[in-house]
Amino acid sequence: MSHDTSRAPDWGTGTASRTYGTTRWGDTGTGRVRTQRTRARRWWRRNRKRLQRTWRRWFQTVTPTGWSVVAIMVIAAVLGATLGWVEAWFVAIAAAVLVVIALPFLIGSRAYLIRLEIDRKRVVVGGAVHLGIDVENAGVRPALPATAELPVGDALREIPVPFIAGRGRTVIPVPIAADQRGVVEVGPITLARRDPLNLFHREVTWRDRHLVYVHPKTVLLPPGSAGLVRDLEGASSRRLTDSDLSFHAVRDYVRGDAFRHVHWKSTAKTGTLMVRQYEESQTARAAVIFDANREEYASDEEFELGVSVAASIALQAVREGRERFIASAWAPGKLRPSIDGLEELPSNTPQQLLDSWAELEAAEEARPIEWLTRALAESRRPLSVVTIVTGSVPDPARLRRAAVSFPPDVAVVAVRCERLADPAAQLVDRNWLLTVGELGDLPQLLLRGGLV
Repeated sequence: MSHDTSRAPDWGTGTASRTYGTTRWGDTGTGRVRTQRTRARRWWRRNRKRLQRTWRRWFQTVTPTGWSVVAIMVIAAVLGATLGWVEAWFVAIAAAVLVVIALPFLIGSRAYLIRLEIDRKRVVVGGAVHLGIDVENAGVRPALPATAELPVGDALREIPVPFIAGRGRTVIPVPIAADQRGVVEVGPITLARRDPLNLFHREVTWRDRHLVYVHPKTVLLPPGSAGLVRDLEGASSRRLTDSDLSFHAVRDYVRGDAFRHVHWKSTAKTGTLMVRQYEESQTARAAVIFDANREEYASDEEFELGVSVAASIALQAVREGRERFIASAWAPGKLRPSIDGLEELPSNTPQQLLDSWAELEAAEEARPIEWLTRALAESRRPLSVVTIVTGSVPDPARLRRAAVSFPPDVAVVAVRCERLADPAAQLVDRNWLLTVGELGDLPQLLLRGGLV
């Protein structure tokens, strides 16, 4: 259970100070006037904020209907007094009677202490969060039934509060269904009191609130599917380097080479300095690029399928501890990313990564997938495999153009998410093109294509 932030209602903040002292003036009329003015100014400074809060609270208590009734009462009374209209007096009296009838419903206050208790703050789409509203009557008098308003995301739920005896306590269970991926804000809870005529209303708000992260659905992938490189020390590549583990050959010494790489046996045989040359060991440096452009997907369900596929691949890379770069199309309003057009998602831990996918939204006016892959290729990041996740709108020709942006030694896997489509794996120009119709098709396609 989460701890409460405040069980007392939020009445606002204020400060008050008191000054002691006496200023003596001569016993003249001018001195007494100055003393009264000084006292008035001091009293105003001490009570100004309190009066402003009181006025603001009373001003907000009257509803638009109530202000209309008050205006009609005042106008009718003025007309009756100045013009002598008996009908106007009747209208003024009737409006005054309505105000008198409505006022008793606001008299008194409920001494509630309310706390929101939630069993968990992270849930997968399709699950549920169990919320408990702990209501305690701190007064000695019983509290009559009331209605509380609880914001849950974009919705506003009305929660009936039962009769609570003096010093009593009750817990109201409120189930919250996690039907959609995202971040749901629960609270703050508000208790409203209204009269039957809706002339006046008074609200008390408690500051306790929680954020619930609704994670996308993910599937467990076979080991190695996030990086394609299965050995722990790295696999040798075709790139040559002067310092690594995999020995390739010896070559002539060039000015600037380190003497620790000199191969002395070859130097003794040839009579010239020879240095060792190695094949660069390539570790699994994976990149997952998610196309967050909503126009590339046929429906919202297909967009959520793409999020689940990309989250599954990225989560596998985090679990295996691989060097990774996980990004989606940059959305306006967020911090400018290091790579133009791409927003990197935090992925230090699986929980942080899933929270990032929960916060992800479709990008408006996003750049095409070909532009994003070219920007990543031009960033010169050391990568061994790049996974591109997009919708069913881009055709294989566009995905082929997106894949050719990377060097030949970088493996590219393009995943097209098309709802209810038959799973397929095609090898096109040394790159794999996967078609996923359901999330459960992804592990089978990776095994079928020999990508693990």
